[in-house]
Amino acid sequence: MHTSRTRTAAEITDALRRAGVAEADDSPLARSLYASDASLYRVPPRVVVLPHDMDEIAAVLAVCREERIPLTMRGAGTSIAGNAVGPGVVIDTSRHLNRVLEIDPDARTALVEPGVIQSALQRAAAPHGLRFGPDPSTHNRATLGGMIGNNACGSRALGYGRTSDNVLGLDVLAGTGERLRLGAVPHPTAESPLLDGLRATVGSELEVIRTELGRFPRQVSGYSLEHLLPERGFDIPRALVGSEGTLALTLAARVRLVRDEPERILIALGYPTMAEAADAVPAILPYAPVACEGLDARIVRVVVDRKGAASVPELPRGEGWLLVELAGESSAALVAEAGRLIADAGALDSRTVTDPAHAAALWRIREDGAGLAARTPAGDPAHAGWEDAAVPPGQLGNYLREFESLMAEHRLTGLPYGHFGDGCVHIRIDFPLGAADGTRVLRDFLFQAGELVARHGGSMSGEHGDGRARGELLPLMYSPKAIGLFERVKGVFDPDDLLNPGVIVRPDPVDHAVRAAGARPLRRKELPTLGLAHRHDRGDLSMAVHRCTGVGKCRADTTASGGVMCPSYLATREEKDSTRGRARVLQDVVSGRLGPDGWRSPALHEALDLCLSCKGCSSDCPTGVDMAAYKAEALHQKYRRRPRPRSHYALGWLPRWARLVRKLPGLTPLANMVMRSRALHPLLVRAAGVDPRRQLPVFAPETFRGWFARRPTAPAARSARHGDVVLFVDTFTDAFSPGTGAAAVAVLEDAGYRVTVTGQPVCCGLTWISTGQLDGARRQIRATVRALAPHVRAGALVVGLEPSCTAVLRSDAAELLGGDGADGDEEGDADAKAAAEVAAATRTLAELLGSTPGWTPPDLSGTTVVAQPHCHHHAVLGWEADAELLRTAGATVERLGGCCGLAGNFGVEQGHHDVSVAVAGQQLLPAVGRAAPDATILADGFSCRTQLDSLTDRSGDHLAQLLARHLR
Repeated sequence: MHTSRTRTAAEITDALRRAGVAEADDSPLARSLYASDASLYRVPPRVVVLPHDMDEIAAVLAVCREERIPLTMRGAGTSIAGNAVGPGVVIDTSRHLNRVLEIDPDARTALVEPGVIQSALQRAAAPHGLRFGPDPSTHNRATLGGMIGNNACGSRALGYGRTSDNVLGLDVLAGTGERLRLGAVPHPTAESPLLDGLRATVGSELEVIRTELGRFPRQVSGYSLEHLLPERGFDIPRALVGSEGTLALTLAARVRLVRDEPERILIALGYPTMAEAADAVPAILPYAPVACEGLDARIVRVVVDRKGAASVPELPRGEGWLLVELAGESSAALVAEAGRLIADAGALDSRTVTDPAHAAALWRIREDGAGLAARTPAGDPAHAGWEDAAVPPGQLGNYLREFESLMAEHRLTGLPYGHFGDGCVHIRIDFPLGAADGTRVLRDFLFQAGELVARHGGSMSGEHGDGRARGELLPLMYSPKAIGLFERVKGVFDPDDLLNPGVIVRPDPVDHAVRAAGARPLRRKELPTLGLAHRHDRGDLSMAVHRCTGVGKCRADTTASGGVMCPSYLATREEKDSTRGRARVLQDVVSGRLGPDGWRSPALHEALDLCLSCKGCSSDCPTGVDMAAYKAEALHQKYRRRPRPRSHYALGWLPRWARLVRKLPGLTPLANMVMRSRALHPLLVRAAGVDPRRQLPVFAPETFRGWFARRPTAPAARSARHGDVVLFVDTFTDAFSPGTGAAAVAVLEDAGYRVTVTGQPVCCGLTWISTGQLDGARRQIRATVRALAPHVRAGALVVGLEPSCTAVLRSDAAELLGGDGADGDEEGDADAKAAAEVAAATRTLAELLGSTPGWTPPDLSGTTVVAQPHCHHHAVLGWEADAELLRTAGATVERLGGCCGLAGNFGVEQGHHDVSVAVAGQQLLPAVGRAAPDATILADGFSCRTQLDSLTDRSGDHLAQLLARHLR
């Protein structure tokens, strides 16, 4: 066992830099970011290294061997068992070692670096008609090195095998420092004392290996030494797969590629219960499915509750389902085969799905399962402590019945699903880790569940590895001889126990270093200055920031399919700029790990600085993290009753300055002249905390309210066959873009509405929210809700034009005015009730028009629309109504994902310009660059249109303007 010498983190970092390691970081920020993966565990490293090449990994290992410092390899950090955290040096290969070095289409192989993302390898192989077989649900951020570490499988392992079935060669460094080129990699190692020792060790225990290891495909726990049997060719690369970085460090890998079958078909089978669905698996396996997945009604109900009924396609009758995928050359042959399979499956009901979009929607339920299952239907956190046990498929139904009984005995709940064709079940369980005896409950349950799996001849892990969650359970399924053999193999490769100690061999206790166990509640009772209600987290900020389980979807680029999260990470590719990274730092703040006043810590400032407050995570993150809200709360706590950055006054109080300009006659042209002045621009932007490369917006000559007050009432408005709507006149529409409001009035009156506005100017408080001035935001939104409520109670709907302001009415208003007595009096309760009424009555323009009886949109046939939905529109309001309206009108629409990059005050502030432009470059700028000259660039957000004006020679239109131009 390793015994680390006493070295400070700074001394270790200095040693690494002297050895030629360019990026070694021992800051509190780095230690916070890398202390957790996607598991229960928190183990802060002493130093984090981002190596640029293989030589740097060798240098890190040399320093760790000399100083006797533990060393852990990490890819995307999506390990669910605690495989990718360690107490010494953590190496993150995803930042720089992420190249596909070679594709050999004739041999059907690829040579990759360990940090290559699985989906990137798929893109590289696709032009050759090839793919890498294993496809875990984290395929768009999981790295090949991580997949090799835990022998990842995924939904289609039935058809394509596990990672170990697809690794042909490995280039590794053993813990001894020896470089081993094994199998089909360049310059393979011919002779090695280490390999001789391994052969001797294995040769002495052949009986143990033959009787205890490799009994069924999903037996992932322990070391896969069955690959070293003489009859299997002493295949060391395959044996190293799944060793979780405890034996060697992966420098490169040769992997097998397979031909992707041209046709696929999905069969959905319904059963009375999930266990009965599992009973049917043996009858299905003879049809050689590529995938056979199990779903339970409970998880489907969660999807419906959180994403709406439209997110779940029609399923067969039942409470448990199997999703069975067949692949082949001929669609007709697959349909015939599906018919035979259904006849043998004994299902209550079935659906054969040939539409790829329908099938993709069903698979999305499965892919987001880990995140969606992170909260129980009752709202309690659910954890990954017992996440992926597997039993032989013939035992699965009985195992599930006994497992459900065990859960009930412990008064625990969870949402099961999994790879039923392989006998593997995923579940997150509501262990009461915040309670005083929470870790004892965890420990007791894990050992009893382990005994249950062992009785059914199963494996503690079926694909995620043992890590810290299951290593201590291995004696439940292996004999002392097998455990001793694992220790001896570890001794051959890593005699000093430096590589990922505490995992598999001499494991740490399963209840050691549990992250959530250190989290204390942080409600208004504990923190009276709490600015938001955190309604969906029982008023507890700690519970809110601990929503993040680390599954890392925020590291994936989903913009091509309309996703937004996480624009700053996609721009910088740094963990600190991911939603997960920020959540980890916030978890340390609320747990007191970053000092008594963590809100003012440099680590938190650096983590939150590049957050655009886009709210993309609130809809795109499977666990519902809302980093924009957490950032607002953090800024509120940091600066409350303290001096703030200049931009908070200049930009955060923008509505106040706009009102001041409106009130003083003649001030508008003077203000515009000053803001346009080249001589004064540098002084103004410096005083305002604005980047000097940004142009300041100019005020419209006449406000919308001024135009609205003097306009004649249209005949259509007098008839008002659909009644009144109150137009919410936000600051941006009123002061800077009144033409948008005028266009909206024309469209609404044409649709048969009488348009009214509030008697006095109102503001949603958005700019106060985004700068963390939550007391000021509360005053603003309280006045707004009080102004709108009488209209709503008289039967009017509220129509918002600026998406971010509309989203405040629909969501943030309740956060500011609601909760456990934001004001502590009856007046506060009345405001909270009014906020709820206003939220229920608030509509986007498209939502209102789409639900208006008898209304048809103007003809947009022949119009090409490049649409940049505002991030808050996507995340809070939903853009589906807009898409449907444009489709009905006949427009050809290209919907962009991602963020425009300006994001309100973010892209204007000093220090943010480069990232703002980089974010715009992900989707918006390329799309505008290739758009035809006559295409309409649709951008409802004022900030999106401002970014277009700043970075392109094209202007954006609001939906109201597009519709108004085409009114009959």
